[in-house]
Amino acid sequence: MADPDALRALQNRLATQLEAALAQDRGESWLAVEAGGAGLLLPLADAGEIFPFRGALRVPHTRPWFLGVADLRGTLHGVTDLARFLGLPGPPPGAAAATADAGWLVALNPRLESLAALRVDRLAGLRRADQLEALDPAPGAGARPAFAGALFREPAAAGGARPWQEIRLAALAADGHFVDIGRRP
Repeated sequence: MADPDALRALQNRLATQLEAALAQDRGESWLAVEAGGAGLLLPLADAGEIFPFRGALRVPHTRPWFLGVADLRGTLHGVTDLARFLGLPGPPPGAAAATADAGWLVALNPRLESLAALRVDRLAGLRRADQLEALDPAPGAGARPAFAGALFREPAAAGGARPWQEIRLAALAADGHFVDIGRRP
C-alpha cells in the first residue's frame, strides 16, 4: 500500500501546479495522463479532482470498460477505464501491468454536469499549448469521434517524439456511447 503522506504530498503538488497553470493565461492547458500506453491530454478547465484509484463497486450488466461506481468525497461517480473505452491496447511491453486497484481517477469538472471519473494508468504532469507542436492526423485515419481533439507532440528539443491526443471532456461527457453504460443482451 502506498504511503498516505506521499499521496497527500503528490495531491498537494498537483493542486498547486493546477492553480498556477489556471492563473497563467498562456492559452490552453491540459492534464497529461497515460492510459493503455497512450499519451492523452485532458483540458484543465474540464478536469476535476484527482484521486488514487482504490477500486470501484461493480455494477452488473454494464459494458466491460465501465468499472462501476466509486465514492468521491461523498458523491457516487461512475468510473470508466479510459484505455478500454478508447479501445487502446494494454501497456507497452516492459511496463508495469495495471491491477484492478492501480492508477488514478480524474473526475470530470462538476460544471459538465456528469458524475463521471476516468481511470488512467499514470499522471504525466501539465502541458501548455506553447509547449507542444500540433500534428496533422494520419492520412486515411477515418472518422474520429467528436471528443477526439487535436493531436500534439512535444518539440524534438524536449525529446518529444511521443504523440499526445487531446480528449475533449465536455464532448466525451455528452457522447452517446460514453453515457450508455448498459451491456446489450
